Amino acid sequence: MPLIKFVITLSLIFYTGPSQGKVYKVGDSSGWTIIGNVNYTAWASSKTFRVGDTIGCSEYNKQFHNVLEVKEADFFTCTTESLLASFITGNDSIPIKQAGQRYFICGFPGHCDGGQKVEIMVHKLTSSSAAPPTSSAVVPSTSPGASPTNPNNAASETHKALYYFSLAVVFVSTLLLV
Repeated sequence: MPLIKFVITLSLIFYTGPSQGKVYKVGDSSGWTIIGNVNYTAWASSKTFRVGDTIGCSEYNKQFHNVLEVKEADFFTCTTESLLASFITGNDSIPIKQAGQRYFICGFPGHCDGGQKVEIMVHKLTSSSAAPPTSSAVVPSTSPGASPTNPNNAASETHKALYYFSLAVVFVSTLLLV
């Protein structure tokens, strides 16, 4: 009987699943907008973005806004010559898969020049959740669905594989003991 309780306890622990990163809504309650002079620079600098987090540009009207990921030069000139990705649903979730720097603008005329742009500094995922790194790393951006080569991705995939293997072992053990 104690073994069954132990297996059930382990099942409940593993049932919670692997930990996920934080989800940050761009602009917090203001959202992704040109109205209200939202200071996206201040918003981004008040956050510590890490690999595994998600940037959410949600609840914007897709008839009047979009989210375009661009290279650094285009971010500062508000152009789209180096478009890396386009998000146009009005409720976009952008996963952060690499450490570094990412640049997002609204591509509608005048919006980026009016301040609707955000630069995100992404820190490497560390094994310790202690203090954030003292310097910012730079990240090359990728388009949605792309899977860039990244040693951190391999570690993450190994962690997931071990999690699901452990879950399967607990499940089979539970079936055998019942």
